[in-house]
Amino acid sequence: MMARRLPTILPDLSFEEALEITKIHSIAGLLPPQTSLITTRPFRSPHHTVSAISLVGGGRIPKPGEISLAHYGVLFLDELTEFQKDALEVMRQPLEDGVVTVSRVNASLTYPSRFMLISSMNPCKCGFLLDPSKNCTCTPSQVQQYLSKVSGPLLDRVDIHIEVAPVKYRELDNDSTSETSATIRKRVNRAREIQLERYKGMNIFFNSQLQSSGITKFCKLGEEERELLKGAFERLGLSARAHGRILKVARTIADLDESEIIKVPHIAEAIQYRSLDRKFWREE
Repeated sequence: MMARRLPTILPDLSFEEALEITKIHSIAGLLPPQTSLITTRPFRSPHHTVSAISLVGGGRIPKPGEISLAHYGVLFLDELTEFQKDALEVMRQPLEDGVVTVSRVNASLTYPSRFMLISSMNPCKCGFLLDPSKNCTCTPSQVQQYLSKVSGPLLDRVDIHIEVAPVKYRELDNDSTSETSATIRKRVNRAREIQLERYKGMNIFFNSQLQSSGITKFCKLGEEERELLKGAFERLGLSARAHGRILKVARTIADLDESEIIKVPHIAEAIQYRSLDRKFWREE
């Protein structure tokens, strides 16, 4: 449910983004009838039986796969550990580069694949490893075998990963109202405006598109912020890639806060979104 709500709070499509999405769906033969321009962000949710070719693209005449059909939108992989490992691993480079190249004897085609990957998974096969009210029936080796279906390098390319605790009944039976998607989207659009202004003329739409040189230029930290990140980097054994992703997430949190500089609370919050780095995959 949370994953399906994400497109409702994502920023409005620019004309350039809508044009790219429309081209990809037209090539794939998936453009809806009487539709000249797709104006909503895609949401793709393939079943875990999907093949590597269907996920990244291919075929005798190479066509876009799910990661390209989700360009500038959301790709949701539910029960991540149930997907074929080779299918997941081929996503590593597209996640990094934002494009995927499909090579065949007759042609070699490159499709854009700048998508937001959302996934969910249980902590173990029985699902109760972290449940405070139920006992896990899995052995440590079974837990490790289950989690090893998702490699550390793939997880390293995910900006945010958190544990979600079981929902208690009193939280379900609650009449209090929360923020609507429309309210949240206003804040997101404001942050997007800040980013578009910052990267004007650079062909960058989001903080997530920043490369190492851009991170150095636009994610500068003060002395206190640097010390906090340094301590987390050493204590949690973070990789260089995780370091860059924390900075980009902190930059986005600062934008949502309409702050020109990244402050200590922004860095601290971004670090908290790397919870799995200090758990099951840390030794990889």
